[in-house]
Amino acid sequence: MSYSQLVFAPLSFTGWGSLEELVPQVEKFNPKRILVITDPMLEKLGLTARATEPLREKGWEVEVSTDVEPEPPLALGERLVKFTREGNFDLVVGFGGGSALDLAKLAAVLAKNEGDVADYLNLTATRSITEKGLPKILIPTTAGTGSEVTNISVLSLDSSKDVIAHEALIADVAIVDPALTVTVPPRVTAATGVDALTHAIEAYVSVNASPTSDALALHAIRLMSRSIRTAVHDGENKEARTAMSHGSYIAGLAFFNAGVAGVHALAYPLGGQFHIPHGESNAVLLPYVMNYIRKSSEKRMRDIFEALGGNAALMSDEEASYACVDELVRLVNDVGIPHTLQEFDIPESAIESLTKDGVKQKRILARSPLPLLEEDIRNVYRAAYSGKLTEPT
Repeated sequence: MSYSQLVFAPLSFTGWGSLEELVPQVEKFNPKRILVITDPMLEKLGLTARATEPLREKGWEVEVSTDVEPEPPLALGERLVKFTREGNFDLVVGFGGGSALDLAKLAAVLAKNEGDVADYLNLTATRSITEKGLPKILIPTTAGTGSEVTNISVLSLDSSKDVIAHEALIADVAIVDPALTVTVPPRVTAATGVDALTHAIEAYVSVNASPTSDALALHAIRLMSRSIRTAVHDGENKEARTAMSHGSYIAGLAFFNAGVAGVHALAYPLGGQFHIPHGESNAVLLPYVMNYIRKSSEKRMRDIFEALGGNAALMSDEEASYACVDELVRLVNDVGIPHTLQEFDIPESAIESLTKDGVKQKRILARSPLPLLEEDIRNVYRAAYSGKLTEPT
């Protein structure tokens, strides 16, 4: 295709202190009852009150649901949609990490559409979304998923994951305030940060990349690669947290329009079968997938290497692409994420089941610059298990 379609969230506020926009934006929807969907830990720590208290002070009736889990299962989605349908809400606010935001989108939209959540899953859909649903405001408290600017909601199934994707899931308002990320623990900062970096990298090598998504992706890589180590090891560093939040947001815009590919496709079974957090699933696979597809993307991986801070002036494209993989290995190691499947206690015998589930992710695999067939997927998992980078034979 010689042209590109570009889609962006209708309204976004980004930057330190942008949470102040919440009340003015809620006023535009003139709600009576507001549902706030948030992570239980954020509620326990009192962080959710930074959103709910100003709403209550304005006289709105606010109900908080903390029925949120990492890598949310389908049953949780069904339960939350039922709760939202029965609650007579006028507005949904998602406040938290990617799971909270995905569930908020799901609840807001399917509350006004018939049937079960399972009816709308990408791989097995029997229904189509016909109603836009309730208005929704999404407020990320991590720098990672980009859920606040995408049209997908991810759910865990028995052994893998699936998504519901529709334009109705796009936020009416996104508020990205880096101040909300300061208390995120180092390991979560690392996982969500590498997740966001993966969004940008995969968007840049995607077969659906465009000049616009390219510009977004490369800038996101520059921002995050220069700040993620500091954000992990010095979480109160305002500059690092701001760069990570902006980078994650921009990476979300990039991958929403260009798509992600092999890393995400192979990460879904890791989350589904072994409940590894999505960011860590991406992080452990990122160097292995990028090395495997390297020959199909040497020039683009040169660009990524330079965006990561490398100097490729005296390198050929091939040399720079290898250097790019080496830099990704270093980055994942520097932020403390295990670099093999063995370190996650995944047995070698699981490679076959992971491969079978990975093959099913055709929607995502279709964007890979190198077609990844069953044997290719098996080879990547083997490499990630052994810790030895490999390429197609």
